[in-house]
Amino acid sequence: MSTVLVVEDGLTDMEVISKYLQQAGYFVVCAKSSEEAQDKLSRHKPDVIVLDVILPGKSGFEVCRELKNNAETSKIPVVFCSTKSSDVDKIWGKMLGADAYLAKPVDKEELVLTLKRLIK
Repeated sequence: MSTVLVVEDGLTDMEVISKYLQQAGYFVVCAKSSEEAQDKLSRHKPDVIVLDVILPGKSGFEVCRELKNNAETSKIPVVFCSTKSSDVDKIWGKMLGADAYLAKPVDKEELVLTLKRLIK
């Protein structure tokens, strides 16, 4: 079973995303901030990370850059899932190393298909 780390500070969005992923057969670990994400990351080596852009503390963009610059985490696919979904945001996400960028409200089918494509 693949593990997904969902980093999302909005309770409703976290519940919806987690439910979609659990229904698709993923083991879901949740974090509400960049600090909590770092803690969970070290304990649960996830197969993919679903990351909000707007978070308390460091932004999702900063977290993604750090993940991709760290040899231990650089190979973990990162999927942004955010209300910040302009073309500029998507380009910025790609420049920082994100593997996909989904707009909220997230579409269940699009989310599951994206993760299946990224988890080999």
